[in-house]
Amino acid sequence: MKPIRADLVMLLATMCLGSSYLFIKMGLGSIEEFNLNALRFGIAFLVTAVLFHRRLHSIDKKTILYAALQGFLLFAVVSLIAFGLKSTTTSNASFLVSLTVVFVPLISTILFRKKLERKLLISIGLAITGIGFLTIEFPFEFAIGDLLCIAAAMSFAIHILVVGFTSKQVDPLKLGILQLGFAGLFSFLFSLLFESPTLPSTPQSWIAILALGLVCSAMGFILQTIAQKYTTPARIGIIFSFEPVFAAILGYFFAQEIMSTSGYIGASLVMLSIIISTGVMNSPIQAVKRKLFRSESPKFTDHHAA
Repeated sequence: MKPIRADLVMLLATMCLGSSYLFIKMGLGSIEEFNLNALRFGIAFLVTAVLFHRRLHSIDKKTILYAALQGFLLFAVVSLIAFGLKSTTTSNASFLVSLTVVFVPLISTILFRKKLERKLLISIGLAITGIGFLTIEFPFEFAIGDLLCIAAAMSFAIHILVVGFTSKQVDPLKLGILQLGFAGLFSFLFSLLFESPTLPSTPQSWIAILALGLVCSAMGFILQTIAQKYTTPARIGIIFSFEPVFAAILGYFFAQEIMSTSGYIGASLVMLSIIISTGVMNSPIQAVKRKLFRSESPKFTDHHAA
């Protein structure tokens, strides 16, 4: 798969993931958090396993271990989001979780002990300021849901870094399907421990569960796993930054969620931090430089390249 096709696949996955906030909010009307995730990932796993059963005939131990790790991280991400949405809006949640693309390079820098780049420091500062506008209310109290969504962003950043490695080691389709199964299994076990598992009791909840299972989970996370094999984490981050835009649009039209003035300022700052951290603002400048250098003599070009 060519990088441009991988980007288009990731864009589709981002649209699927962006719609999940609204459906999670709908689904939580009649069932609890772990129960909801057990159902969504259970449906996603069963449907994809049936559709691609021939690819699942031969699975090695490495794929199972990688899928279990990814499944646990995915379980952590969606659980934090589900609990977070109980006390924050879908728009707030989506913008806060989109901080994933700031955390990805930050965590990479810490792990590999590299010096923080200036643009990353700027993006972190803007992100923190944006979070303040989005979440802090007088008398300066954070909603627990906002904090949980920030934790979900950090967990998702780790998930993306892990997938970036594992998807290049084994079959990404098998990996994507099995991680859904493990995420559903972890969710079911936690539901047994802390909840009373049940089926949705309203048509609205069933619609939400089916949408979460078939669109957001089966399509979204499998497409992400496949796309990451053929593109870079930086490009994934750029595309993933559009997720809160899709979520905010759906929240406006289907949940009548209207952000306050401070919310719009915060959301804009978060988006700006994401753009800077992924280098989108630098790409036009780099393109101009490359064009100018090509137009010069080889001697001049070599001198600047050195």
